[in-house]
Amino acid sequence: MTSPCATVTGAARGIGFAIARRLTRDGWRIVIADCETDRGRRAAEQLDQARFVPTDVTDETAVEALFRDLGQSEGGLDLLVNNAAIADPSNGPIESLSPAAWHQRLNTNLTSAYLCTHFAVPLLRAREGGIVNIASTRALQSEPDCEAYAAAKGGLIALTHALAVSLGPAIRVNAVSPGWIDTSASPTDANPQSEALTASDHAQHPVGRVGGVDDVAAAVAWLASADSSFMSGENLVLDGGMRRRMIYTD
Repeated sequence: MTSPCATVTGAARGIGFAIARRLTRDGWRIVIADCETDRGRRAAEQLDQARFVPTDVTDETAVEALFRDLGQSEGGLDLLVNNAAIADPSNGPIESLSPAAWHQRLNTNLTSAYLCTHFAVPLLRAREGGIVNIASTRALQSEPDCEAYAAAKGGLIALTHALAVSLGPAIRVNAVSPGWIDTSASPTDANPQSEALTASDHAQHPVGRVGGVDDVAAAVAWLASADSSFMSGENLVLDGGMRRRMIYTD
């Protein structure tokens, strides 16, 4: 039996690479779609049953070509993970945020998920596959000067439940909203550097630690499995309990 096929966008590093790594360990064939060519190639080389397709997920023509390639080379698609994003949430003061910068963040963090889903659906429907969108707890709570990121991730959560209703029962659609995840060290960096986390960084989480990329990967793997077959349209918050903590300033 042929192993199932998944494509993970933005999988050249960080959370996306961890997701691709976990899925390959679970027996999936992976197509990494990323605009970072060198890192994307290194990522594919480090994984079993993985290949890299250079893709700008904000470009309609490039995304269409990606899924045409998937249909021809892989014979179909079982899972789409929309992970690609501009990760830095800060956009500076709203009065200084240019329309061009606003559109760049929304195109990368939200519209790309629409484009990939648009072209993936015929392939996914044929296999009764699934979609997992990587959102963020910043869609639910905010720090100052993160409007574009929050708006995009909030839109991604709304897109998730809308798609679940439209595409079910053939295709299940869910989201994962990570909180503080340490992505400082990536095996696809030529010279990886890790920033040291402090004891207080960990202690402020009710679970006692900052999250890791493998935590997110495990959540995606579960949503991609038959064990979650009764879940669709949901946003799985993965933040070590931080969203449930009341914080007061003395």
